[in-house]
Amino acid sequence: MEQALKTALVLGATGLVGGKLVEQLLHDDRYAMVRVFGRRKLDREHPRLEEFIGDLLQFESFAHDFVGDEVFCCIGTTKAKTPDQNSYYKIDYGIPVAAARLAQKKRINTFLVVSALGADPKSPIFYNRVKGEMEASVLALDIPKTHIVQPSLIGGNRQEKRAGESLFKGLLGVLNGIMIGPLQKYRMILPDTIAAAMIWLANNEFGEKRVESEQLKELVA
Repeated sequence: MEQALKTALVLGATGLVGGKLVEQLLHDDRYAMVRVFGRRKLDREHPRLEEFIGDLLQFESFAHDFVGDEVFCCIGTTKAKTPDQNSYYKIDYGIPVAAARLAQKKRINTFLVVSALGADPKSPIFYNRVKGEMEASVLALDIPKTHIVQPSLIGGNRQEKRAGESLFKGLLGVLNGIMIGPLQKYRMILPDTIAAAMIWLANNEFGEKRVESEQLKELVA
């Protein structure tokens, strides 16, 4: 019997990874529909694309339309765009956790979320601590197929610049070739690779909940 086509639910589609993810999902014949939830419309149209615009900080407002088979959460802000730590926390912790809770309520059994390498709820670094707390809360919901994607620095150009990011990316680009052994996991990763790996994880069995940057590359090599 032929497997029924799936519906993917995507958050963060206007971002670097989310944009690539939507593009790949729309070209993947396993998906009949890609539903995007965000605060502004995408600059594209497609017969298999549905968009739902609203306040992501009030995520329950999407409950009626939050129906599908797999959730891909690529939400993340920047210090430049959201300098206030309380507001930053509401986005980077609050939205993914609210989406995971709604997925659990809707009995959606696959939830993938972009976090970051070095995420740790006990970290003295605010950014890493927020990501770590988000991971812990998502995993505690025990959605059957949950994967936390932990990329290193993401290559490509984003609209909002992170402080010092361009310089650091340039430096990593030079160092990538000589980063071996324990340093290998800090090599830059492209958003296309992260997106492809997330789709792979949604459609295949993988034993680990957390998937680090180099593992993501290996999955789609």
